[in-house]
Amino acid sequence: MSQDSSTLREEGNNHFKAGDVQQALSCYTKALKISDCQSESAVLYRNRAACYLKLEDHTKAEADATKALDVDQGDVKARFRRAQALQKLGRLDQAFTDAQKCAQLEPKNKAFQDLLRQLGAQIQQKLSSTDSRVQQMFKLLLDSSAAVSDRQKVGKAAQNLVVLSREDAGAEQIFRNDGVKLLQNLLDSQQEDLILSALRTLVGLCTGHQSRTMAIVNEVGMDRLCGVMASAASTVSLSACHLIQVMFEALTEGMKKEIRGKDEAILPGETPPFTLRLRSMLRHLIDMLPASSVSGAGRDSAINLLVKQVPRKSLKNPDNSLTLWVIDQGLKKILEVAGTVPEVKGGPPLTDNTPMSCSVLLNKLYDDLKSDKERENFNKLCEEYVQYHFGCSDMESKLRAIQTVSVLLQGPSDVGNRTLELSGIMDAVISLCASENISHQQVAVEALIHAAGKAKRASFITANGVALLKELYKKSENDRIRVRALVGLCKLGSAGGTDFSMKQFAEGSTLKLAKQCRKWLCNEALPPASRRWAIEGLAYLTLDADVKEDLVEDKKALQAMFELAKSEDKTVLYAVGSTLVNCTNSYDVEKPDPQMVELAKYAKQHVPEEHPKDAQSFVGKRVVKLLEAGVVSALVCMVKQESPVLTEACRECIARVILALVERQEDRGLVVAQGGGKALLPLVSESTDQGKIKAAQALAKITITSNPEIAFPGERVYEVVRPLVSLLALDCTMLQNFEALMALTNLAGISERLRQKIIKEKAVPKIEGYMFEEHDMVRAAATECMCNLVQKCYLAPDSDRLKLLVLYSGEDDERLRKAASGTLAMLTGEMPELCTRIPDTTSHWLEIFQALLLSESQDLRHRGVVIVMNLMQADKSLAEKLMESEALEILSVLAKGDDPKQASIQKAAQRCLDLALEYGLIQKPLSLTRELVDIW
Repeated sequence: MSQDSSTLREEGNNHFKAGDVQQALSCYTKALKISDCQSESAVLYRNRAACYLKLEDHTKAEADATKALDVDQGDVKARFRRAQALQKLGRLDQAFTDAQKCAQLEPKNKAFQDLLRQLGAQIQQKLSSTDSRVQQMFKLLLDSSAAVSDRQKVGKAAQNLVVLSREDAGAEQIFRNDGVKLLQNLLDSQQEDLILSALRTLVGLCTGHQSRTMAIVNEVGMDRLCGVMASAASTVSLSACHLIQVMFEALTEGMKKEIRGKDEAILPGETPPFTLRLRSMLRHLIDMLPASSVSGAGRDSAINLLVKQVPRKSLKNPDNSLTLWVIDQGLKKILEVAGTVPEVKGGPPLTDNTPMSCSVLLNKLYDDLKSDKERENFNKLCEEYVQYHFGCSDMESKLRAIQTVSVLLQGPSDVGNRTLELSGIMDAVISLCASENISHQQVAVEALIHAAGKAKRASFITANGVALLKELYKKSENDRIRVRALVGLCKLGSAGGTDFSMKQFAEGSTLKLAKQCRKWLCNEALPPASRRWAIEGLAYLTLDADVKEDLVEDKKALQAMFELAKSEDKTVLYAVGSTLVNCTNSYDVEKPDPQMVELAKYAKQHVPEEHPKDAQSFVGKRVVKLLEAGVVSALVCMVKQESPVLTEACRECIARVILALVERQEDRGLVVAQGGGKALLPLVSESTDQGKIKAAQALAKITITSNPEIAFPGERVYEVVRPLVSLLALDCTMLQNFEALMALTNLAGISERLRQKIIKEKAVPKIEGYMFEEHDMVRAAATECMCNLVQKCYLAPDSDRLKLLVLYSGEDDERLRKAASGTLAMLTGEMPELCTRIPDTTSHWLEIFQALLLSESQDLRHRGVVIVMNLMQADKSLAEKLMESEALEILSVLAKGDDPKQASIQKAAQRCLDLALEYGLIQKPLSLTRELVDIW
């Protein structure tokens, strides 16, 4: 095969020299199809890139040159050809970088120097052209008469400004030409399209550039930016939020570099300058929260920014001073928003998402606290706020106190439980449930639902509040109250969890409750908030397997749930995720020890029972029905939501569901086709620890059975490596280890760049560790993975890796032998210097290789004969030892076979005998001995 590809390459070279480019291209393409040597393939790609340059197919030329460089970064010809292709494609900065590297490698090469000069001139010309275009756009945008007479041209100029700002050269020209003042004028224009263009242009100017960002913040001012974000137009508010987020990222990243190594310059107790800047920006956001002039969308954006910027990104960072500062300066303002009842006049405007966003922010702040003293201070501030309002004589203040408790129960629940236990709160909730005022009832019922979170309190409410909830559900004329009362009953009815033997209500009651939830869910006449509460009820009731079965059979209810998951109502995300986790049984279940179960029965203790319909056969059918209903597209939309409501716990639910969906191999193609594979990538970095593991395992399952380049196109395939390597850990299960090894094996077989990425993630020592595992399949998978990686680390003289491969080639497990001998065949071919070290690995090396040659498995015989051929080609003394053993007679038999299926074995065996003749080790082909015939 290798010889044939070499011949084709030579033919292609001759055609190219003769000017027949098409014929040369054909030869190189054919050679690439049959080449089994990486270095030879790299040369072929490089040569084919030259053909594509001649044919002016610059995209393919760039792609082929890149493939050649993936194998050898020092291939100066391939880099030069890529630079030429990039120049023609207009990617001048990248072309200049490649040309620079070529000139560094060969400074005296005139062609490289000429290309550098050309590219320098073209880049300078482009900068001049950019400057001219910026000036023209500024002139048009500043012309007040044009703004009135030709609004279309003005809008187009503003859009062009956005495009220019995304290029480094364009962004710099806009900034230097006093473009920030122009953009301020656009922000004040009262025209939504121009405001959006100004915001997006500022995003381009600030992205990744600290000094420009600092200048823009000082010139434009946070007051103006927050004023734009406070707009009632949701698109404008979101764009302003994105701009401020980009500013935070540019400043914090730049500030990290600025202070790195300068800690000593800051006096004890002194606040670093960058922290003061950050606090100044955050103060503006905090001040926005209770302001009545701020729109609901603007308030949600401010909360979102606080969620992202204030808490520590990692608990390993000891500095939580920013969180403490926000609690000190802004906790009461956050609670003021949390306690706002929309139906009561005088409060700031809210959206349906605001209360849940407040819960998330409060929870993030509380989780970021390090000591009991800090947590006690947080509790004290919350209790003081609730007590103050509850102690007021007017009903509006009492409602504010109860609403605040509800928000706390959904966020930092420990804090919520403490405030709920304050004197009179629970009694007020129960009594307000019977109020004739619908708004009062609604606040009280929601508080009651959130209060039933702990088993102890759920038991109290079951005894004291169930009758009240039933009364409201049956007799209230307002659907908002009825659906909330229903959810309260659902939550209390599911208090037994998945335990089949623990039923809170009479037989069949939960099914009736679930039926009513599905009915309300499908009723499009109801407001989205009421339908969301119906999903909340199903999230509790689907712990019952009978309810799960009914839900997956109701296609209309599933479609309604998925549509709500894709809607603007973010508060539904966790309820949908929880419902799907329950339906797919993707929650963690600990199997009790049978002996402990018997002891519990003997002691007359309660033993949890699994519902018969929670068996795997039922779960599999439910998964199929969910896939048919379009669950993947709903999950993909959920992952894309930019909202604090998409918490780490919510992301964990999504990861668990996708893992359940890809459990069956035949379903993985559908999940990938609908975007499920791409949706997993953000989940492996932004989720709980368990969520990251579940997402990584789902990625592994997809990578094992799908073509990774199709499932994760472009650069995404490189993002898969790190999460897979993270599964090679002691705290992961053996199954997760095995699937990660299989997936990495698949990735390692794709390209040299991917192999280098796996090495960079420090996977090699971990993979080697699994080569010593007792479990046969794990050991074989690790060996196969190392086979595909084929590292030069085997050259290290003090390494036992080579010895391990030789010994594994003689093991009883066939899969392990194939993996190890395959690796040896590749290594001895690619690195002949290893061959002379093989006899030192073990005294039984000859017997191991003879056993491979005599194996009943054709694959093992093929691997054995290639190893022997490589040994004989590498060193004459090794050839002598082999010819002095029984290997000579075995090779003679293999070379004389006439089975076409074993042609590759016959060819390699004949090559061994030819080498023996060349070395003078044998005089003529041997005939079969009687003993060998008997063996064969």
